[in-house]
Amino acid sequence: MQLIADYFPLLLFFIAFKWQGIYFATAVAIVASVLQIAFLRWKRGRVAPVHWLSLAIIVIFGGATLLLHDEVFIKWKPTVLYALFGSILAVGRAAFGRNLIAYVMQGISLPDAVWTRVTWSWVAFFAAMAVANWYVAFNYPTDTWVNFKVWGGIGLFLTFALAQGLYLSRHLGDDRSKEAAP
Repeated sequence: MQLIADYFPLLLFFIAFKWQGIYFATAVAIVASVLQIAFLRWKRGRVAPVHWLSLAIIVIFGGATLLLHDEVFIKWKPTVLYALFGSILAVGRAAFGRNLIAYVMQGISLPDAVWTRVTWSWVAFFAAMAVANWYVAFNYPTDTWVNFKVWGGIGLFLTFALAQGLYLSRHLGDDRSKEAAP
């Protein structure tokens, strides 16, 4: 159910794009993101910062797309979002010594060295996704970009998350101290 809630605006964007084009799809994505926030607030009583950030970016870039009738803004949205996610993780680790991924996955106890590797791997993944989105968005037709954004993005995220899960599972139950290297 969580996966559906997380990808709800993206899937509706895809359907709306295939049906009516980029501008209609952008409007649908904005409305769907607002509905996603309302649903999460109703269901959980709170909304994660990642969802608020995503809403802000879709409203800004989607709004610019609709207002200026220029699809270039909506094409920048994923690149900016991925870059922000990666930057937040990198700054959290480098400037504040925090592994924010460990905070998100509070129920799992692992050595700090493992969390650090996981954090930096997510930073690299978000950087790669930002570059990939930018490249596809500005070197291929909009239809190709939408297909990549939806199916390529979901596939790459699920594959990377699965790989991270396998990596983490190797370290579950690790008796070494929190400072020990894996």
